[in-house]
Amino acid sequence: MSDPTGTTRRAVLSTGAAAGTAAVAGCLSDLTGGGSGETYTVGYGEYETEVDSSAFPDELQIYCVQTGWSNWGAVMEAFEDEYDLPLYDAQGSSGEALEDMRANARNPTHSAYNGGYSFGLEAMNDELTADYKPANWDVVPDDLKTDNGHVTATRQMTTAVTYRADVYEERGLDAPETWEDLKHPDIAQDLAFTPPHTANGQASALSVNRAYGGGLDNLDPVIEYHEAIADHGADFRRNVEGPMTSGEISTVVEYDYTGLNLKYNNDEFDEDQIEVAVLEGPDSEPGAMNVPYGYALLRNAPNPEAAKLFMDYVLTEECQSLFFDAYVRPIRANELDQPDEFPDQSSYEAAGFTVDQQSLVEKQADIQEELVDRTPLQGAQ
Repeated sequence: MSDPTGTTRRAVLSTGAAAGTAAVAGCLSDLTGGGSGETYTVGYGEYETEVDSSAFPDELQIYCVQTGWSNWGAVMEAFEDEYDLPLYDAQGSSGEALEDMRANARNPTHSAYNGGYSFGLEAMNDELTADYKPANWDVVPDDLKTDNGHVTATRQMTTAVTYRADVYEERGLDAPETWEDLKHPDIAQDLAFTPPHTANGQASALSVNRAYGGGLDNLDPVIEYHEAIADHGADFRRNVEGPMTSGEISTVVEYDYTGLNLKYNNDEFDEDQIEVAVLEGPDSEPGAMNVPYGYALLRNAPNPEAAKLFMDYVLTEECQSLFFDAYVRPIRANELDQPDEFPDQSSYEAAGFTVDQQSLVEKQADIQEELVDRTPLQGAQ
C-alpha cells in the first residue's frame, strides 16, 4: 500500500537533511534582532520589501498546503524550523479552495492560494488575488507566471504512461516510446485513462490530442485515437492503484508523479515491476502535457507579510529540491540535479509541452464536455 501521509522512501532518506537545508534558506533573511522582531527581505524587483516577524500569526493558513501531497509535509517542517512559523495543514482540493475563496471573498480566512495553476487564474479573474512577485520570480518560465504577478507556478506534473513491466515481458511487448505503441491490442486490452473531467484526465486527453496534431479547438485527433483502442478494451478508471496491483490493468495514463509514487512507494511491487515513460507522437510531436501548480497572494487577506515569506521560501533551491524528493518536478528543475528515479530528462525535453493556461481556463469546460460526449471509451462520466 502507498504511504497515506505522502512521505516517500526517498523523502524518508532526505528528511533529516531538510532541517539542514532549511538553514540555508536564511539567506532570505536580514536579521535585525534576536527572538521576536526579526525582519526578512522578501520579494523580487519593485516588490522587494522587509517583513517583520513580530506581526506573524501563530499559524499561517494557505489553501492546499497539506502533508499528504507533493511532499508538503517536509516543506512545512523545514519552513517552521527556519522561521518558527507553523503552517496550517489545509486539506482540500484546488476546486474546493476556489469555492471557499469565493464564499469568503469579503472576509478572507486564508493568506494565499496554493494548488492547480488554472484554478489560481480563475481566482485572479474573480478578483480574489493580489499582485506579488516573490524572490526568484525571474527564473520561472514566462508562460508559467502572469506578467502582473498574481499567479506564479512552483512545480509541475507531466502526463506519462505507467505500465507493468513484468506483464509486458510475459506478453513479449516492447517498452512504449510513442502513443502509437499503445494501440497494440495486447496493450490496449487493459489500458486505462483517468476520466476527462478530472485535471489529470483532461491533461491525458490533450496530450494524445497534441501528439496527433490537435489543439484546444480541435479534439478530433484524440477522439479518433479513442476509437482506435476502444474495441480492444481500453477504458476510463477513477482508481488505478488497485487494478494495477491486482493485474486487472497493466497500463495507465496519469501524471509522472503518480507512476513514480507507485513504482517506488508501493510495497505490493518490486521497483522493477513498474516503469514510467514520457511519450511523443508518432511523428515526434510533443505528447506529454506539463500541468503547472502554483500560488497566489489573496486580496485583502490576513497576514500578507508572512505569506510573502512562505512564497519566497517555496522558490528557493532548497525547497524546490524537496519536491524532487516526492517525485514532483519543481519549476526550477533545469537548475537542479534531477533524481535518477525520473524518466530521462531528454524525454521531457522532447515530448513535453505546456498549453496557454488562460486559454485553457476559458475553454476547459467546453473541452471536458466534448470529450465526455464524443469518446467511445467506457467510464467517462
